Amino acid sequence: MTKRFIWDNIPQNFNSTRGGVDLLRLLVMLAAMLFVPQIAFAAEEGYENLGLTGTERGIYTVLIFMIAYGFVMAEEFTGLRKSKPVILVAGIIWAHAAILAQSKGVSVKDLHKAFEFNLEEYAELMLFLLVAMTYINAMAERNVFEALRSWMVRKQFSFKQLFWITGVITFFLSAVADNLTSALLVGAVVMAVGANNEKFVAIGFVNLVVAANAGGAFSPFGDITTLMVWQAGYAEFFDFFRLFVPSVVNYLVPAFFMYIAVPDLHPEGGDQEVVELKPGAIQVCALFIATIVTAVSFKQFLHLPPFMGMMVGLSFLFLYGYRLKNLYHSAEDDEYDIFNKVRDAEWDTLFFFFGVVFAVGGLGYIGYLELLSILMYDGLGATGANILVGVLSAIVDNIPVMFAVLSMDLEMELYQWLLVTLTAGVGGSMLSVGSAAGVALMGQSKHKYTFFSHLKWTPVIALGYVASIFVHYLING
Repeated sequence: MTKRFIWDNIPQNFNSTRGGVDLLRLLVMLAAMLFVPQIAFAAEEGYENLGLTGTERGIYTVLIFMIAYGFVMAEEFTGLRKSKPVILVAGIIWAHAAILAQSKGVSVKDLHKAFEFNLEEYAELMLFLLVAMTYINAMAERNVFEALRSWMVRKQFSFKQLFWITGVITFFLSAVADNLTSALLVGAVVMAVGANNEKFVAIGFVNLVVAANAGGAFSPFGDITTLMVWQAGYAEFFDFFRLFVPSVVNYLVPAFFMYIAVPDLHPEGGDQEVVELKPGAIQVCALFIATIVTAVSFKQFLHLPPFMGMMVGLSFLFLYGYRLKNLYHSAEDDEYDIFNKVRDAEWDTLFFFFGVVFAVGGLGYIGYLELLSILMYDGLGATGANILVGVLSAIVDNIPVMFAVLSMDLEMELYQWLLVTLTAGVGGSMLSVGSAAGVALMGQSKHKYTFFSHLKWTPVIALGYVASIFVHYLING
């Protein structure tokens, strides 16, 4: 049974132009087809999925994944780190997948081939992110970000000026650092200068979430989803910069409306402490830029995975750390150890990514991603499906959504891959729980920025979402 034959069994009056009614039908059909056995298909990776989506074990894996992801979304309230439930569910899903494979007579070699495909995907991305996180930690330890915060506090900008300054800094910072780190670093500035004005903190944090997600969409270093598309080879490094103008529009449209509501006041006198850069701070920043150039060069000219260039860049930091420790003889720098920066990486995020890759990969091996591909991309078309991906990423973290899309083995032109990169990157801005930046800032704000204070601005953020897609069509379509 081919993909087209399966789709022929779905009512033909399903039309993506009919809006919400057809979207509802799509979701109903998806739920119904969880119980329909599918025939396996051959993938380019060299293995076939099991096509056992209608079995009791197959349905159980979907349900347990949904339960685990419920715990992920409730992390703010339960205090349970998001990596813990997804690692557990990844193991459970693959255990059931292995039992299903045995029942179907699949050889151990073919089972391992499917499993190792996910391992390869995770290893490349994990090593890439580990290097980037280590550099961010090294710059933070050298007071790069604290010095920036201190300067902004001492300048005594008005709230309206701070709104634009913090937003623009976050937008461009998230292009080289991940959106979570960017939002937290600049969020500390917003809290430092606006702690006595709850309205400014609430609007300022929404501004940071939108800016961080928009800024990360046009650079492979800015968002994990963008990095995933780049490493998968669907777009070259410089192709993503075609998304720069759509990303700017995505930020500016809601920012314009939020700016009107920012209090026209000056913050009360705050911390006037001057924070100086530690020795070697500028050099570490320069090495990070050199590492980015190395990673891009390995991919563009040597046709090697970018993580190899990042690992070479990590060696730059290792060697400079050795020189730094021996060049400056203060007690503080005598204790300088680059491996402490590796230790302080966001391991919860890295392990969460492990759980997501293997959980989604296991569901794909059973056959659910092929089923989802048929429903979304055959039913709505590439444009409609890619726009829906962004909406889904406001509810579910964009990492599993994008990994699912990449695992569908879709044949799309560059315009569509850039579209799904844009929508998956910025769609999470529509809800505070739609991105790691929003969740983290809710914890940092001391209840000044909440789910509902963000929800108030969802309509204008959605307007920016639509506007960015339209601009992408005008420029790149």
